[in-house]
Amino acid sequence: MRMRQVWLGALLMLCTLAGAQAKSELPGEIRLASEVWEAYTETDGTGLGWDVMRKVFEPAGVRLSIHSVPYTRSVGLVQRGEADAWVGSYRDEVEGQVFYPRHHYDRDQIVALGLKGKPAPTLDSLGKYRLVWVRGYGYDEYLPNVHDYREVQRRSGILGMLDLGHADFYIDARPEVDYVLGQTSKPQQYRMTDLTQLPLYLGFADTPRGHALAELFDRRMTQLIASGELRPIFAHWQQPYPFD
Repeated sequence: MRMRQVWLGALLMLCTLAGAQAKSELPGEIRLASEVWEAYTETDGTGLGWDVMRKVFEPAGVRLSIHSVPYTRSVGLVQRGEADAWVGSYRDEVEGQVFYPRHHYDRDQIVALGLKGKPAPTLDSLGKYRLVWVRGYGYDEYLPNVHDYREVQRRSGILGMLDLGHADFYIDARPEVDYVLGQTSKPQQYRMTDLTQLPLYLGFADTPRGHALAELFDRRMTQLIASGELRPIFAHWQQPYPFD
């Protein structure tokens, strides 16, 4: 009996030490890379996306370190281990030196923007049209029947491509399309058509540090979804709640 008590005590101590060690291995910050999206991931740390990330990580003692870079560079930083995760990825969008958690944290409403005189596209009819989107977004992996498309470096010339007939539709998430329309004095010339919704993920570095942070992310998201604590954040930014 005495030996059994000693053995149980030693086992309990080992478990306690292992738990403490695991906790101590959790980094004190997460290096998050993101493109600058208006009212979502601003350079000053404001926006819906950053508010969600703070709610996930900061109560667990992990502060945010924000890096504002173009989207393709944000992916490269993670692949090289210079950032822990990037914001705004679609599931399995990127392969190599990255991995995805179980939980998404938001959803993109994907839309098509075209001139009003053109027929409204559907998911089934997209293959008939010439499409354009920003380089790195890879919508051909998520939209059916897509064959004819171009990728551009920036959004500034997309309306001109539509006006001149160089493309039929511009594909992007609704906030980005709203931003593009905000740059023209004649938004009434265009029509926006909803296509589908795509869950948004953090893409984590495939490193021990990345895996520890991803496990924390999934654990915290499970808690926050169950408690409804994220709902006021989406309400504050007047965006649809993605977990109903």
